[in-house]
Amino acid sequence: MPLYDREEKIIGLLSETESMPLDILASKLFISLPTLRRDLIKLENRGLVTRMHGKVSIKRAPADTKIPFFLRIDEQSDAKLAIAKEAVKHIKDSSTIMLDASTSAYCIIPHLKNFKDIIVITSGARAALLLAHLGIKNICTGGNMLNSSFSYVGRDALEMLSHYNADVAFFSCRGLSDEGIPSDSSAEENDVRRVMMARSKKNILLCDKSKFGKVYLNNLCPKEKIDVIISDNDL
Repeated sequence: MPLYDREEKIIGLLSETESMPLDILASKLFISLPTLRRDLIKLENRGLVTRMHGKVSIKRAPADTKIPFFLRIDEQSDAKLAIAKEAVKHIKDSSTIMLDASTSAYCIIPHLKNFKDIIVITSGARAALLLAHLGIKNICTGGNMLNSSFSYVGRDALEMLSHYNADVAFFSCRGLSDEGIPSDSSAEENDVRRVMMARSKKNILLCDKSKFGKVYLNNLCPKEKIDVIISDNDL
């Protein structure tokens, strides 16, 4: 198993429990303890896990930390799948769609193969790869990639988006305050979302209930800028 795949598997297993003994984790991965220890040192240096007394656990991040994509994809996964099924009800054949690089938007992509003649504009590198794999026409913003989220940001990404128009934009956030204000730990990704919203006829926020009542570093927009909020729970 390649290192990158092992890292995703380690994070996935640790997400299911508070901590796990090293020998049990190694057996679940079918690797030796020395190999596991080397992998954990790399993850620990990146601030993702904590080792102590023969056990390892996920290191919970503060509100202003950018959470890695492969860790976020496991957060509230069932909720995101339910949200994706509801989100595609807002899509029609021949639509132009904008997707941010969030894992919530990523979960919509498998459903898009059921539509004809759609075009997807995305700031997510992984989203673009999955779209291409499914044979869906897509345009990727390019720009400066954030390695934690596989998201393109910066002036080049914003400039590219300014030349396009879309029927609907799907995007997410890290928190939704009690006043209905979405926020995120990444100001750069919020910059991209704002341009997507400005270039789209309809703006849809994808937000699972775990984000309710939370506030992060950078506010995305006033609640009036959002046309629809899709969640796995009533707001």
